[in-house]
Formats: sequence, structure tokens, C-alpha cells
Amino acid sequence: MTSLRQIPSVDHLLQQPAAELLLREFGHDWLVSAIRDALEKLRSEVKAGKALPNDDAILEGVAASLEAQAQPTLRPLINATGVVLHTNLGRAPLSGEALQALDQAAAGYCSLEFDLESGKRGKRDIHAAQLLTKITGAEAALVVNNNAAAILLALSAVAKRKPVAISRAQLVEIGDGFRIPDVLRLSGAKLMEVGTTNRTHPRDFELAAEAGAAAFLYAHPSNFRIEGFTSQPDLREMADLAHAHGLPLLVDLGSGALVDTAVYGLAHEPSAQDALAVDADVVTFSGDKLLGGPQAGIVVGKAVWLEKLRKHPLYRAIRADKLCLAALSATLLIYLKGQQTSHIPIHQMLARAPEAIKEQASAWQAKLGLGEVISGFSTVGGGSLPGETLPTWLLAFPGMPANNLMARLRAQPFPIIARIQDDMVVLDPRTVLPGQEAMLLEGLTQAILPKKDRE
Repeated sequence: MTSLRQIPSVDHLLQQPAAELLLREFGHDWLVSAIRDALEKLRSEVKAGKALPNDDAILEGVAASLEAQAQPTLRPLINATGVVLHTNLGRAPLSGEALQALDQAAAGYCSLEFDLESGKRGKRDIHAAQLLTKITGAEAALVVNNNAAAILLALSAVAKRKPVAISRAQLVEIGDGFRIPDVLRLSGAKLMEVGTTNRTHPRDFELAAEAGAAAFLYAHPSNFRIEGFTSQPDLREMADLAHAHGLPLLVDLGSGALVDTAVYGLAHEPSAQDALAVDADVVTFSGDKLLGGPQAGIVVGKAVWLEKLRKHPLYRAIRADKLCLAALSATLLIYLKGQQTSHIPIHQMLARAPEAIKEQASAWQAKLGLGEVISGFSTVGGGSLPGETLPTWLLAFPGMPANNLMARLRAQPFPIIARIQDDMVVLDPRTVLPGQEAMLLEGLTQAILPKKDRE
């Protein structure tokens, strides 16, 4: 029977030849920690009557543990769900131009806050702001780290300790429990609810202004719909009412459309240009949703109000870094050139013809020698265009245990994320990026076909 005294010490294992490579790769402290964990486990196993492995076997287990710990948890994968803006999968993939700009900004120094013409300190605001004002027609623009931060900053700078009027139908909650009322209270502003859940009228905002509202807030319901007996004042009515009382109109658009989504066969999503056209004062939206850029909160609007935001102490805490500004600027330049459909991945996905998708799904089926091509629908996702779908074609695997197959696909070296529909695993080619097809087919082969059929 093995004695606990026979378990080797940490120093003994560190002196073994097999430990030399591990020391070079993982360093002394990490290796020692892993050995201690392994020895603690061995003590429990020996007490339970298990045989003690030799030194090399112990170090093999330590090596496997260290390799597993060294694997990044943020991993690239294949999105075959058909959800174009999948929040859990990182939302919008970046364009080649944005990736190149990221690489250049990250690899060395850059003119983040340096004016090359004067040789003096500059402002980081200008890089994306110049492009945003050209695209949207806004007087001014600034960029922070996400849209939640953008609306928090706007409310803090414009209406701290003052009432802000918002329709009850727009007290929205988006992902992970983020709620407009909570952000409004956190900003220091006072929530002034007007109207009812399904019907709010211009007169409700008129009464709010007379009761002391300091601003009107319009929060676009980008992730849900209220249908039936409903009524809401439009942005033009809200802007006119706000300005008649000398108040600013703040607009939280969320999804960040800069072009008309109707060109893709979808409903029209309100754009920044739409809000500015009706004279909104401050408009906020995301950079990584329908805009197709990096995570960012974008604010456009009138210079007098944006200057208040820029001077607010919170702005420094949430401003964008050089990587965000580099990728966003490259993305915005594509819009300025009118090349978004050919250069920005999410626009390429939204524009794909069903016939091309069917052809790709059929090619996958032919190469695998199994599966069934069926019609289906893709969705936009990312809290944008709720209920809107695009016709697509899917590669389905009927008759295979769906949850088991999904787990095997996720376990591939390059994980594949699919979806289950009618108890079948289905893959939508719309959201599989160019260059990923070979890895997808290899992963499917490994996950589905028996080993003898792969040889």
C-alpha cells in the first residue's frame, strides 16, 4: 500500500529533466503552484487507495494542467447561428480597413493627442469627430466607450438634479439588466414618467414641461415592439415641444444605423441623421451594432450641448482609447466613401442574396455527404430591428441528437456555434465569414463523422 511519505516533494519534481521545459515555458512561480495543486490531489487519491504514479507521469499531468490554464478564454469562433449581431459572440466583426488601422495604432506610437501641424498637444476628439460630423451633418461629435456611457454622460452633463421627462413606453431594459431608469437615476437626473405603457401624447410632454422638466428623453425601443392600441409622439413633435419651452431633446437611438436598413429588405431603423434632421440636441448610439465598427458610444448633436459633455469630469473616465478611435475612424471613412455594402462585414451579410446562401449550404452538404438544406430565416440581433428577419437557407442535421452535436461543435479547436430549430442542429451560411469555410467543414467532419469515415 502506498504511503503518503512516498509522494515526492515540490523540490524533487523541479529537479527532474521533464521540469526544465516547463520552467522555461511557464516560469518558476506558476509551475510551483501547479505542482502543489497536483500533489494535493495525489494525497487525496493515495488516501483513497489509488497507486502513486511515477515522477514523469505526475509532471505530464502538471504540464496538461498548465496548458489548459494558459488557453485564453476569449477565443475566436465561427458564428453559424444566422444572428448577424450576436451580442454573446462579440457583435460586429470589423472590416479589413479597421483591422489594419488597429494594427497600426497598436504597434507603435500615434498622434492620439498631438497636433502634427503645430507640434503642440492636440485633442483625441478630432479623429472620429471630423468624420462623424461630415457623415451625419451634426455640429459636433465625441466618442466614449459604449452607448450606455454616452447616455449616462449626456444626462449627467445636461440634467443633473433636474427632472427628465420620458414616456413610460420607453423605460427599456436591454441586455444584462441594463435599464434606462437606473442609468437616469445614476446620472443624478430625476425620472419624470409621462403617458402610459401603450399610449403617450404630445400633451403629456407639454404638461411635463410646465411641471418643471429640464429635458425630454427619447429612448428608441430597439429590442422590442409594442403593438395594438398604441400612440407615441414622433421625434419632430418632441423636438418642437422641447424647444418651445427652451428645453433640449436627448435621443438614445441605441443601434447606430447610419444608412437606411430598408435597402436590405428590413424595416427602417431610425438613424442619427433622422434624429438630427428634426433638430434633436443630443443623439447617442452604438458603434458595434448596425454601424459595424468597434464597441463605442457615439454622441452627435449641437455644439453648445456637446461642449458641456466634453467638459464634464465623467467624460475623461469613459472616453475612447486609441484602438477604438483608430478602428472607428477607419469604419466611418468607409461610410463617407459610400462603400459599406462591399467593405463592412455586417452589411455584406445583410445584403447577401438567398440564392447565394442556398448555393453555399448545398456545397457544404455535398462535401460532407450528409445533412439537408432547408429554408429558414436569419435575424439581425444585437438589440436591433426586433422581429425583423431575412430569408435564408440552412444546412440541417435531422435525426442527430441536437444537444450532443451542439456540444461537439463547441468543443472543436475552432469552435462552431450553431442553433437548434425543430429539434435539429442548423447552420446558417449568412454569418460564416469568408475564410472560415474550410475550418467549418473540418470541424463538422470531426464532430459528425465516425473516425473510420474520415480516414
